[in-house]
Amino acid sequence: MTLEELWELFPIFLVQPNDQWNEYFKEIETELTKLLTGYPVKRISHIGSTAIHGIWAKNIVDVMVEISENADMEAVSHVMEQNGFIRMSDEKGRISLNKGYTKEGFADKVYHIHLRYAGDNDELYFRDYLNEHPQIAKEYETLKLELWKRYEHDRDAYTVAKTDFVRKWTKEARTLFGKRY
Repeated sequence: MTLEELWELFPIFLVQPNDQWNEYFKEIETELTKLLTGYPVKRISHIGSTAIHGIWAKNIVDVMVEISENADMEAVSHVMEQNGFIRMSDEKGRISLNKGYTKEGFADKVYHIHLRYAGDNDELYFRDYLNEHPQIAKEYETLKLELWKRYEHDRDAYTVAKTDFVRKWTKEARTLFGKRY
């Protein structure tokens, strides 16, 4: 399947805030905790827009799994892949997996798992900053709503178009929060 065909099958769509997102996170956190018993998991965190109070988001729960710096990331990913997670991408020190993508489209519950080494966690700072600054969260929501229809079938362009906003407020959060994580 081409990238364009994938984007057509899995378009960007935003929905109103849903209280169930936190429940979905707790379910996947429990699953991952059991699955990765015996591996050096440092923290499992709910990240992304579904972790920001009161804003529209893609109906996809993003989860960051931080492992110790000396852990074998490939081994951790392999266990996840053997248990129904699909590798989406990888780069040095980062692997992204998903669960809930089917040949017919999205399942009822969809997850993006961001496997990282401990400390590679800017998303935690961004999440916390927006939750503590609801006016900035609303600005982010407005930006996402504007970009949604423009890039409905181009996830990469949608992500790139949000980058400056995310970097700006992540930098502010790191300054404000110091070494919170």
